[in-house]
Amino acid sequence: MRFSTSSNPAWLYLATIVSLVPFASSERLIESQSLNPCQANSSFTATLFNVIFTPDNNSLAFNILGVSSISGYVTAEIEFIAYGYTAVKETLNPCTSNLEGLCPMNTGQINIQSNIDIPSSVVKDLPSIAYGVPDLDGLVKVYIKNNVTGVSEACVEAQLSNGQTVDQKGVGWTTAVIAGLALLASAVTSGLGHSNTAAHVAANALSLFGFFQAQAIIGMTAVPLPPIVASWTQNFQWSLGIIRVDFLESVCTWYQRATGGTPSTLLSTLNTESVQVQKRSLEAGRRIMRAAHALSKRVDNTPATATAAKVVIVSGIKRVGFRAKIETTNIFLTGLIFFMIFVFLTAVCVMLFKGFCEIAVKAGWFKGDKFEDFRTGWKIVLKGILFRLVLIGYPQICILCLWELTQRDSAAEVVLALFFFVSMSIALAWASLKVFRIAKRSVTMHKNPAYILYSDPSALNKWGFLYVQFRATAYYSIMPILGYILIKALFIAFAQNSGITQAIALVVIEAGFLIGVSILRPWMDKKTNAFNISIAAINFINAILLLVFTSVFNQPGIVTGVMGVVFFVYNAAFALVLLLMVLVATCYAIFSKNPDTRYQPMRDDRGSFIKSQTNLNTELDALGVTARGDMAQKGFYGRDLDDDEDSYSSGSGKIGHDAAGVPLPPSSANSNRNPNMREPPRSPIDPNMQYFPSDGTPRHGAPMYKNDNSSSRPGADMPLMGRQRDQSPYRPNTAGGYRQQNNISPWQRGAGYDR
Repeated sequence: MRFSTSSNPAWLYLATIVSLVPFASSERLIESQSLNPCQANSSFTATLFNVIFTPDNNSLAFNILGVSSISGYVTAEIEFIAYGYTAVKETLNPCTSNLEGLCPMNTGQINIQSNIDIPSSVVKDLPSIAYGVPDLDGLVKVYIKNNVTGVSEACVEAQLSNGQTVDQKGVGWTTAVIAGLALLASAVTSGLGHSNTAAHVAANALSLFGFFQAQAIIGMTAVPLPPIVASWTQNFQWSLGIIRVDFLESVCTWYQRATGGTPSTLLSTLNTESVQVQKRSLEAGRRIMRAAHALSKRVDNTPATATAAKVVIVSGIKRVGFRAKIETTNIFLTGLIFFMIFVFLTAVCVMLFKGFCEIAVKAGWFKGDKFEDFRTGWKIVLKGILFRLVLIGYPQICILCLWELTQRDSAAEVVLALFFFVSMSIALAWASLKVFRIAKRSVTMHKNPAYILYSDPSALNKWGFLYVQFRATAYYSIMPILGYILIKALFIAFAQNSGITQAIALVVIEAGFLIGVSILRPWMDKKTNAFNISIAAINFINAILLLVFTSVFNQPGIVTGVMGVVFFVYNAAFALVLLLMVLVATCYAIFSKNPDTRYQPMRDDRGSFIKSQTNLNTELDALGVTARGDMAQKGFYGRDLDDDEDSYSSGSGKIGHDAAGVPLPPSSANSNRNPNMREPPRSPIDPNMQYFPSDGTPRHGAPMYKNDNSSSRPGADMPLMGRQRDQSPYRPNTAGGYRQQNNISPWQRGAGYDR
């Protein structure tokens, strides 16, 4: 039975209502609970300001407690600005509006409690978007002018809210849990031997994590963001370690004091400091000026006593910390501590899982071959996992450590910033160069980078986090990606005083990255390439809108406001699609008996090299292991092909032997011979081994060697064994004819050398 959207639209209406539930409100309203001066030497300040406008009954209720140095009769000019559009502009006479305390105004304390009816003609001019869209970008300004001189003696402004926001803890927790489950699923499936599934899930999880970090980086720029954009990007600050925990903030404050620093007290002095979160404004220049020198008078019950109320504007990384209720001087340590906790807990979980596996095997809870590769080489696996965590946390460490160099909260924190940034950069650079050298050696010896990269389990588990998500011939792709991360971090950390500089830099960087990945398409298959290119395209569009938010094009305010809503809509939709894709892949990897059937084999033929010594199920597997040189007596992690000194592939060992003196298979033993000097190939299989019939009766004729040009692989160092059609118990009947017509090694053909 199929559903018809034309005849049964009820389900569509229901879905729409459910989607709007988080932002639904029983009554439409616009409110404000803060009042800030908007001109230098403003003669009126408020210590209490609560205003609520309900359009359903056209009433405006307010409760204001403030101090004034204005005396005489005045008029109030009110402007209501929504998304850059001046919707209402009215002039009120306090004497005709029954505003007690303002007719006339007197110096000293003023207490105003009233309820005003707003004309319907004014209410209908307010755009309906002001009530329905979360994180209202609304502003009301009040100019108090002297009736005699007409000069503005005071100006106050209030940021408006409709009680709805997209900054929800549930969004952050949901995204974090799905990304974590994907990484966990990739690790489990890899331990179970489903390498193809593990590679795909891990690649998508890393890309999803990178997308979350890119969203958070947008929020860390010094650009005046529309409120809905600032709230949306705040949902992803957890990916950069910006998470508030009460006791952790106390620890950070204590550490800073103990090391000679002076902790900030911005959050604890909100009663004397008016803090404005930097937002899009029509008068950005005047806001910056006020941040430097605007002071307003706050007077208590006696006019002779006055205290200064300072206005502080937070932007960029400080804005993110303020919204997360983290003191400015604690932002760096908070991110650093969470990264270290994440790494430590992961290492502990790996060791606990190793102990659980050993106990489970001894207790007979599952078979002895379960997670055998992990149990045999768990230390190498742990090293690879820690390296992967370093790669995930590299954007976070780069931004926070480099930014700390400009803040210098304390000498010890500067040392920590330098240590973590330099050590992690060197570790990733060294690992990338290691992969590059291994791949180049593999190409030199075997005409295929995938041979050593995937045939050696030690190299795969230790360095595989840098190249498994790419195709074999694009093993170097991690290098430009690390450079891309570092350059972005430099501009975010060092250009906090210039939002325009950051926006222009991000446009150039994201454009270059999008062009590069679209041309090279370095990931393992078409779907993974499409997944990552789509993320790069969204990041580029975000950078363009970020440049628009700087008002560098002098566009009308309503254009900027609408672009903020558009930014939220398409990023939320795209994030939902990515989350669903990763969640489906994760569930399939966990609950499917054979998840590898969901994915096509890789063209670089990596699957034929990943076969481990502990997973020999057929005679063909045993033949492949022997042909690759994986000696059973050396164990799963016995040979480290990526080691420069101990590896036979380094060329430092004897010809025909590995570093331990064990004879190598013909493919390696003959690799240093002159390719023009050929001899009949020798079988790599010992006739006394159990792979051959044990009854002593020959089942096939003696092997016959064909012409070298038709039976050997050109450019390879291990010729194939030619047989009669009925002579090979392992090969299809058409193998010989196929090799004659397609005279290219499957290792070369799969790796892209046939193009």
